[in-house]
Amino acid sequence: MIKSELVQRIAAQNPHLYQRDVENIVNAILGEVTNAMAGGDRVELRGFGAFSVKHRPARTGRNPRTGAHVSVEQKSVPFFKTGKEMRERLNKSGPA
Repeated sequence: MIKSELVQRIAAQNPHLYQRDVENIVNAILGEVTNAMAGGDRVELRGFGAFSVKHRPARTGRNPRTGAHVSVEQKSVPFFKTGKEMRERLNKSGPA
């Protein structure tokens, strides 16, 4: 599912809202999650999961084509850990 499909589904479930308003809400939520993570904060949505930032130290890598050693700078990467409810729903046994 892509963001536009998410907006369409939410708008279909809430006919009293305009699609452009739903799109603004979705963009606002995603923007706030991104801003919080950029500030180093952890974002937890109970039942869904938690978004956090992991810091990877600088290291020496290898170019797979040439075999030459290259330096890889330190970087921050997003990390998502599923919540208990989502994990249970994804792993429940029975017909899907």
